[in-house]
This record gives sequence, C-alpha cells and structure tokens, in this order.
Amino acid sequence: MAIETRSRAAPGAFCSYGVSRDGAELRRKQGAGISRRALALGAAILIGGAERAFAEGPVRLVALGDSLTAGYSLPAGAGFPQALQTKLTAAGIAVNIVNAGVSGDTTEDGLRRLDWSVAKDTQGVILELGANDALRGFPPKRTEATLEEIITKLQGRGIAVLLCGMYAPRNLGADYVSAFDPIYPRLAQKYGLLLYPFFLDGVVGDPKLTLGDGLHPTAEGVQVIVERILPTVTTFVGKLQGH
Repeated sequence: MAIETRSRAAPGAFCSYGVSRDGAELRRKQGAGISRRALALGAAILIGGAERAFAEGPVRLVALGDSLTAGYSLPAGAGFPQALQTKLTAAGIAVNIVNAGVSGDTTEDGLRRLDWSVAKDTQGVILELGANDALRGFPPKRTEATLEEIITKLQGRGIAVLLCGMYAPRNLGADYVSAFDPIYPRLAQKYGLLLYPFFLDGVVGDPKLTLGDGLHPTAEGVQVIVERILPTVTTFVGKLQGH
C-alpha cells in the first residue's frame, strides 16, 4: 500500500511579519523541517495502523499433512483444509488455511519440505503426518523423532502446532500398535500442544465415508472429520487470537 502525503502549506507560510530575509529563510527551513517530521509521524501512524489491521485479520494457518489433508481423489474444494475453513467462517471465525498436504508423504517428507511449505507469516500449523510411516512399517521411534523435529522447528519459528494423532493399522500386530499409538499423546504432553487424538475418528471402517481403499475419506467423510475436530481447532484459533 502506497501512502501519498502532500504539504498544503502555502509558500512563505512560516514567515513572520517584520523578520529579515535571513531570519525568514531560517524560519522557512525550520518550518519545513517541522512539516517533514509531522508528515513522517502521520505516515508512521498510518502504516502502524495498517500493520495492526493485518495482524488482527484472519488467523493464518497451514494444514501440513499427507493425502488425508491433500484431498486425495476428491473434487476441488472438498478437501479437509477447505472444508474446515468454510465451517470456521460460517461460525464467524476468520481464518485462512493453506493446504500443504502431499499425497504419499511420510513424516520425513514433511520435514524435508517444512521450510517452504510453511510460510514465514504462518501463525499455526495443523500437523497431520504419520499414517504413511505406519503403512510402510517404519520403526515408531523413527517416526516420533521426525515429528519431534518438525514440532521443535515450528516452535522455534514462533508457530503454534495442533497435533493430529494417528493409530497404527491393527494388522501390524500388538507390539507395533503399542509402540506407535502413544507417539502423539507423548509429544503433545512434552511440548504443550493441543492434541486431536485420531484424525480419522468416525470415518475409518465406514464404507459410506471412505473410498474404495477403505482408508481415504470421501467428501462426506471429510465433513465428519471437520465436525469432530472443529471444537479443537476453535480452541486452537482462540489461543492464537489471545482469547
């Protein structure tokens, strides 16, 4: 935004009657200096007001995730970030949510692209990663270490994190499940994060809400996810707004 300022003082407006030419010249210079300072102050106030308006605008969020965030096989606009923003806007909560979901991403993929996926002005990240780690049988300790690095990097940048939990597929066995499932509660407690325990709550296992693979949500499934996570996201946004 360009701010244009003009002085409306007439030439010689700062000259006093009965002052010598040298004195008048000095007064003109002094008056011009005062005028410039006043204009600079006015511009600073206007710019400061613009910055405050920007800061008080929509909360800037990034949904960092895999295909569950990206909206795999869904029509444009039907993915989780878009559906969540629509719901929040309807509730009178001003947000701008960037979809930074990439299908097939593991936690390590998310870490590699973290710096360019999450812009500098981001206030909060909805972190949804780890499902592909489990599907590929990654060691749970490896997944936890990578998630921890993502969290600490974001917090180091002053960006808040809402952590979305994931459960391991039960066909991987009890040992794997018992090692994987506690990752998210443990990290949330360690770093003081809001936790949504299971991103696919209410959707997984329901053929009416999932695609043919039984894993990815349909557009209707996304709506269920949004409805269930909405109270947690509302709390998260409220914290970012200082409520």
